Amino acid sequence: MRTCPLPNGATMPALGLGTWRMGESKRSRASEVAAVRLALQLGYRLIDTAEMYGEGGAEEVVGEAVAQALAAGELRRDELFVVSKVYPHNASHTGIPAACQRSLQRLRLEHIDLYLLHWRGQHPLHETVAAFEALKRQGRVRHWGVSNFDVDDMEELMRVEHGARCAANQVYYAISERGIEYDLLPWLREHRMPCMAYCPIGQGRLGGDEVLAAIGRAHGVSATQVALAWLLGQPGVVGIPKAVRPEHLRENLAAAQLVLSAEDRAELDRHFPPPRHKQSLAMT
Repeated sequence: MRTCPLPNGATMPALGLGTWRMGESKRSRASEVAAVRLALQLGYRLIDTAEMYGEGGAEEVVGEAVAQALAAGELRRDELFVVSKVYPHNASHTGIPAACQRSLQRLRLEHIDLYLLHWRGQHPLHETVAAFEALKRQGRVRHWGVSNFDVDDMEELMRVEHGARCAANQVYYAISERGIEYDLLPWLREHRMPCMAYCPIGQGRLGGDEVLAAIGRAHGVSATQVALAWLLGQPGVVGIPKAVRPEHLRENLAAAQLVLSAEDRAELDRHFPPPRHKQSLAMT
């Protein structure tokens, strides 16, 4: 699996598994745990979750699957990169350590590899950053970052003490949602900070696109795989598509090996033009 460098020289896998909408129903719990477990068996080493997803349910799903995989000797903890996110209303000096501890308990882990502020909230950034830094010193998180931050948010963060230690920014980015290419993505690249792309296949909608499908037929792959391969070909970008079905887990993993031609990319630019002006940050 290709990796993406973090600002401090560490790395994270360039493709991971998203868990949004997991953990919301007890009836789906066993199948979701099985999906995450299969992902680990197939070779996924980046798992993205959040305390918001299923109000902790997704973290419980991840925790159970990871515990099973570790117990079976299918991977070592140091091979796995786990990302979780804190609610903005919990992002205070006292709220963050308490929220982190709850997440660690649900995940059944001693540390989180990357802990993100899910979006801007009421608590000042300097307070959030100070709490993140304290978690790092305690060994409860290895890196911290943000999510759904636009350029002005990132610049404000850089002015906060230790704000430049931010390791990543997770935002909505797909070939059908390219607004960040105008200013945010260049900013992140300038600061050597990964862009984690959630909903990289447009919540599945790109699977029905005819241009993507036509390119896919030429490569013997699906439209969704073309969309994901396009995204993974962007420098400094990490994709975290959500998948539960075994065939989708395998297809997404295979997409990381797909190399699109210059002609393919030109056709995709004509169909999904890059932005020519500033756009509001997309969110789901």
